[in-house]
Amino acid sequence: MDATDLARWQFAITTVYHFLFVPITIGMSLIVAVFHTAWVRTHNPQWMRLAKFFGKLFLINFALGLVTGIVQEFQFGMNWSDYSRFVGDIFGAPLAVEALLAFFLESTFLGLWIFGWGRLPEKLHAGTMWLVHIGTVLSAYFILAANSFMQHPVGYTYNAASGRAELTDFFAVLTNKVQLVTFPHVIFAAYMAGAGVVMGVSLWLMRREAKRAVDDAQDVARTDAPMYRTATRIGAVMTLVAAIGVTITGDVQGKIMTEVQPMKMAAAEALYESVPAGEGAPFSVLTVGSLDGSHANAIIEVPGLLSFLATGNFQGAVRGINDLKAEYAKTYGASGNPRVADVATAFVPNIPTTYWTFRLMIGLGIVTALIAIAVLWMTRKGRTPTARWLTYAAVAAPLLPVLANSFGWIFTEVGRQPWLVFGLMTTANGVSPSVSMGEVITSMVVFTLLYGALAVVEIKLFLHYVRKGAEPFEEPQDPADRDEDAPLVFAY
Repeated sequence: MDATDLARWQFAITTVYHFLFVPITIGMSLIVAVFHTAWVRTHNPQWMRLAKFFGKLFLINFALGLVTGIVQEFQFGMNWSDYSRFVGDIFGAPLAVEALLAFFLESTFLGLWIFGWGRLPEKLHAGTMWLVHIGTVLSAYFILAANSFMQHPVGYTYNAASGRAELTDFFAVLTNKVQLVTFPHVIFAAYMAGAGVVMGVSLWLMRREAKRAVDDAQDVARTDAPMYRTATRIGAVMTLVAAIGVTITGDVQGKIMTEVQPMKMAAAEALYESVPAGEGAPFSVLTVGSLDGSHANAIIEVPGLLSFLATGNFQGAVRGINDLKAEYAKTYGASGNPRVADVATAFVPNIPTTYWTFRLMIGLGIVTALIAIAVLWMTRKGRTPTARWLTYAAVAAPLLPVLANSFGWIFTEVGRQPWLVFGLMTTANGVSPSVSMGEVITSMVVFTLLYGALAVVEIKLFLHYVRKGAEPFEEPQDPADRDEDAPLVFAY
């Protein structure tokens, strides 16, 4: 293990940790905006209570996402300076726009939403959360544009004199074909994660309130159980709608991925030998690879499904790892590009990791959708069930879609390896040449310990407010009756 391996581990740890919060932030900002708007339109107290309750959980998650996200950009200069020097002119542009436009949009209006209760007119106040949500979506767009360049570089020219790739068409970067399919897929996945949190938390609270009422011989309708049942069903419906969106966009994304990164699709199936048109490449549910990593033995497979995922045709041709490896060796290994590492890397990603993260991403998403269907069935026609298994479903509902998001990104990044920027620079050539193993180990240990402590704080705060449930209803003060000189106060 050298400094490059350690730098990759550090970036992987901090990125996966940060991305645990991102999809929840995007998804929950939409749901909180919906609840707040429902309050403005109906003045039904349950909507305000739900908006404030899930707003608290959203803010806890947002704060951790903000803190951990700052670290990400520093790493480009610290551990990946050669990468930053080579493509910083391109990669930095969408990130700069994200910070100056999208992040300030969401941060500014989130502050207005926090302190705006009883100070801003109702409709304007609700609108601030919609602007927060728009800001989170725009942040995702610009960040994904930067990442999509790494998957499929466009809109640049190589300056031989400076040895750098330089931006020539910012619009081309923003409309990269990989970006146009990745963005909706990620957003739908984020909605699925946010809805999963709302479904799981509300389901647990609904069961608790209903069980207490039954144990105390009280009328369940007079408790908060019906309110949480409403939120549970909203979360379940949004989970299913998002799951459909994820499926459709993922199908399109798979075909674009096959077009621009055929090795990633071959690695996702551990397909070593090409399958010609007319035969149909199968999709394996379970595969055992050989000890030398030269071939795989499928145990359970679905005929023709990989061809459909890759080409849209159950009989379509799919290129295998061995043929692509030989082609890449000729195309890139002999190109004379100094930023392409020794051809001994074979231009093949880690097959087991790519193979299993692809299936975990899909499998966990399917299980989440099945939980949503089961929850809708159990809560139909006004029912507030108290079955014990609902507790396990409540715990699984937030965790599974978040993990599916994480496995999806691990697949995306590991499947691109050994490329840092596909076709232009390998990962081994992007690391900072002056950073030692000791320095990387030190920063990695510090960040890991810090993030571990933050995780404890996040979980304790989150569970504390979940157990408290929604606060009793209090009619917001009319802004006209408020003292303009009264200090801004915000406390939970």
